[in-house]
Amino acid sequence: MKIKLHHVNFCSTDVSAMNEFYCTVLDLEPEPSLPAARVTAGGYAGKVAFVTDGATQLHLAERDLGVGFRTSNAINPLERGHIAFRTDDLEAFKRRLTEKGIPFSDYGAWAMNGWEQIFFHDPDGNVVEVHQDRTSKAV
Repeated sequence: MKIKLHHVNFCSTDVSAMNEFYCTVLDLEPEPSLPAARVTAGGYAGKVAFVTDGATQLHLAERDLGVGFRTSNAINPLERGHIAFRTDDLEAFKRRLTEKGIPFSDYGAWAMNGWEQIFFHDPDGNVVEVHQDRTSKAV
């Protein structure tokens, strides 16, 4: 099972200002592959900007305190943000969490077309995402 850092998600009440900041201050570029991959019907319809340095992405998402309630999941990845890793074997990673007694919220293919996502907490309560892109062979 391979795993690598994929993106960091920052939640904001002003996505446009965040996008402007990261593009003009840090010279990040828009990530062109993701806007068309978003699932908004039944997924997450909030404002989002996707930027990248060419290797790692930043997802700048509108804060949504109700996502966990609407999806019946204990963990809300859009309350404070999260760090995300991509794997090539999400089922093996779920088994690892279960073996270690770490509970997780399984969002399935929810916000991004083809991405199956789970979310859990690290020891300090930070939200961590691990996902597998079923449309791509790349990790």
